[in-house]
Amino acid sequence: MVELTSRVTTDKVAEARRRLDCAFHEKQRVDCAIATNMISVGLDVPRLGLMVVFGQPKTHSEYIQATSRVGRVDRWPGLVVTLLNIHKPRDRSHYERFRHYHETFYRSVEVGSVTPFSARALDRGFAGALVGLARHLRPELTPSKGVQKIADLRAELERRLLAIFIARIEQQPIEDAEERAERLRSIQNRVVDLLDSWRKIYEDYLSAGVELQYQKYELPQSRPLLREMLDKNFESEHHRKFRANRSLRDVEPEVNLILKDLSGLQVED
Repeated sequence: MVELTSRVTTDKVAEARRRLDCAFHEKQRVDCAIATNMISVGLDVPRLGLMVVFGQPKTHSEYIQATSRVGRVDRWPGLVVTLLNIHKPRDRSHYERFRHYHETFYRSVEVGSVTPFSARALDRGFAGALVGLARHLRPELTPSKGVQKIADLRAELERRLLAIFIARIEQQPIEDAEERAERLRSIQNRVVDLLDSWRKIYEDYLSAGVELQYQKYELPQSRPLLREMLDKNFESEHHRKFRANRSLRDVEPEVNLILKDLSGLQVED
């Protein structure tokens, strides 16, 4: 038996990790490992097949990541046994909704905090936001094949989209003038670059006799502008720029919560 917890020194964790890789017939094999949530990421051991989860973890993402450490190879099965505490209301709730929760637990993954208009946030969400705004700005762009109107509306889109995004940056509490200027330059460059790539994709498909649409599932026999984040094969770097998430829950802004008592008066902090 080995232990994978914060109480164990780094060298012992590395040794435990090495032993976990040992096959069943090897002398240093491990039959049982006690672990905390430190195994949630980075522990890719194909032979792990059974996990016992004692109590519901605090976060949904932790539960998903930790339990995915077993059954990582198609030819070997994996089994997760969850032991819930009847005296904890949260555990009882998960027990009562066990099947539904496991069929839909990805919708419950917690929001991750991001810095507005940071480079990584823009990488994940800017292309989708730009295309979405463009479809709302002009009726011609709204239909699936409206994506092909980019050649006619390129200049207007650049002007209007820049105004929208710059106004949004001006609302951010960025005190450093140099940082604000840098983010403005970044947004301007991204808008121009994405619109240029959009037009280039359309022109390449037009010359090849292929129609363009926004998303792959809208119309048959047409190629999509927006691509999945997990896509690996792209016709060119222009296509890679239009990877978009299906959910932007991890880049949504925070909201203010205003509490009032029964008389309608605001509750002080």
